[in-house]
Order: sequence, then structure tokens, then C-alpha cells
Amino acid sequence: MRARNALDEARQLVGKALEPRVLEPSPPAVVDGVWFADDPTADGDVDWRQWVDLHPEQRAWARERWLGAFGRFGQAPHAYNDTRLAFHRLAVYVISPARQRANGKIGLRWTLGGIGTPFFGADEQVRILGTDLVRQRGQQAWVEPITTLDEAAAFVLDGPPDGSWANSFDVPHIGPTGEKLAVSVDGARFLADWYGFAWSVLEELRADLECDEPSRVQLWPEHFDAAFDCSIANRRATFGASPGDARSDAPYLYVVSPGISELSDQLWNSTSFEGAILPLSDLVDALDQRATALEFFRIRRTALARS
Repeated sequence: MRARNALDEARQLVGKALEPRVLEPSPPAVVDGVWFADDPTADGDVDWRQWVDLHPEQRAWARERWLGAFGRFGQAPHAYNDTRLAFHRLAVYVISPARQRANGKIGLRWTLGGIGTPFFGADEQVRILGTDLVRQRGQQAWVEPITTLDEAAAFVLDGPPDGSWANSFDVPHIGPTGEKLAVSVDGARFLADWYGFAWSVLEELRADLECDEPSRVQLWPEHFDAAFDCSIANRRATFGASPGDARSDAPYLYVVSPGISELSDQLWNSTSFEGAILPLSDLVDALDQRATALEFFRIRRTALARS
């Protein structure tokens, strides 16, 4: 299949006179001391909302990439959790290890149609696209359907699945590596949309610059959450989006920070950890899902600043 460069795709669309920023990682591969991928909050010449208003014929292109035109999602489809668990196992035992072997880093990102690594090594990337795996190097890209962990690892790692890095983490058990992974087209599409939505919201929140020393938004393979953290009033807080876990079959947004249990405010409604959650059910019917998500995060960020 055709190798992708998300930033170049945007440049070709908007024209050479402008310098856009996108949510996806793009080559060249990053090195130590440089951000993990393109920084969507860095100075650029394109306000995607304004650009889409001026170019409505490109709304579908922008919506697919969560840039200025935003879609909606409903409840998670049937058997969603089977797909989520299958993708989590792929992230832990196949996709993240491909990056770790090159530079020791485990973080992943949202990518068009799924999740994947930033570029590493010789401009390499491994990503999920729908129900397929893509391995890209330079100007070439190869694709295979997701079948088993063994076949995925042979395609990506040229060897067996590798979970040695995760021995100390609470991750899904590797399970029978020759067993067919239960992935569905609907589940894969929903999961990709959830992470695209999360990235667009978290990057906008991060760009507010109302907290200090924000980290980058990353998808951590051990938890499978998209999140970043920053300092607020001498405490560290994490803002994130979970696709679901052992406590919740459905996705949710969350805020966590040390010592939240000492605050009596009803904003901190989580019963399974110190923090706050906004469940998918509260987002589905919202008139503006992104505005609702941003309001959830910003109200709690303000409360932490005043605590």
C-alpha cells in the first residue's frame, strides 16, 4: 500500500504558502531530545476550523482526521470489548515492542483509522488501520489482516510476540498466541474514532497553557489510555481518555491527581480511583460532544488550581 506522511498530506491540501499542524505523527523519525511526534499545538499558519469554513468541500477530509470538522459517535457497538482487548494485546506484545527495540520508548499515538507508533529508526512506523496491520519503512508500506498474535509479531517483529517489558505492569495476559484475535470492523472503527476524538480534545486542552510543564499526549500501551499530565498549583494532574477497562466496559474521560480524596467537592465522582470521570453515556447525547468533554476537563482543572 502507499506509504503515508500525514503532515505532507496536509501541506499538499492547504498549499505551499501555509504551514499546517496535524494530530498524527509524521516522518522523519524522532531522536532523543526531540518531541515524540509532530506537536499539533506548535505555531502553525492554519486554523483548521476557519480553513474548513472556507473550504467546505474538504470537510470530509478534515473530519476523518479530527481537524476542525468533527464527527459524532454513539454507544459502543456489540462485542466492542472483544476488539478493545484484542487491540490492547497487540499494542502490548507487538506494536509497542517494535518501537522499543529502536529507542526504548513505549508510547503510542492515534493514527488515521486506528493507533500506531511515532516514526522511529529508518523512518519506520507500525500502525493499526481498521482491522489490518501496517508496517511502513521509508517510501514503502506493507499491510496484512489482523489474525493472531503470532502472525502479527512475525509480520512486525520478525519473531515471536514480546511482552518482556510489561512483566511489572497490569496488562492483559498474552493468552494463546496462535488463537485468532476477535476483532470486528465496527469495533475497530469505534475505537479509532474514540482515540481521534480524545486526541483532538486533549491537544486543545493542552494548548490552553493554563497549567505548567504539560507532557505530550500519548497512548500508554500498559493502560491503553490517551493522556497527558501537567502541574497545577504545585500538584501533578492527569487528563485522559480510557477506551474502557476491567472496571468499565464503556469508554470514559477522567481526571486524576494526588490528594483528590481530601477534597470534598462533588466534582470528584469516581468510586474506583481518586478523581473524576465522564462516562460515554454522558457524552453520547450531548449537543456538542467535544465542548462537553472540554468543559468537564476545564472545570476540574480550575477546581484543582483553587484547591
